[in-house]
Amino acid sequence: MPWIAYIVHFIAAAFLTNGIPHFVNGVSGRPFRIPFAPRSQRSSPTANVVWGWANFLVAFLLFANIGPLYIGTPGDTIFVAAGMLVTGILLARIFGGDVN
Repeated sequence: MPWIAYIVHFIAAAFLTNGIPHFVNGVSGRPFRIPFAPRSQRSSPTANVVWGWANFLVAFLLFANIGPLYIGTPGDTIFVAAGMLVTGILLARIFGGDVN
């Protein structure tokens, strides 16, 4: 598989990971901030469902259209896991208030 597919899988995993907190908060009826809202203001649950869904859509399109995704093969598994881990740590810091 071309090396660019691994990079795209990393990015797709980042979109997938980013969509989870937005979608879960939205369907739970809780406001949560999205990138388009002012820093001190939280967005509506509906906006978060849409934002989470958009992230899932981008992840799906990247996984489906840029090289096949073979979970279980070392390259794909490592890059998807790394994308989710790096994004998860960054989101934890951002949503936790550690990053300005």
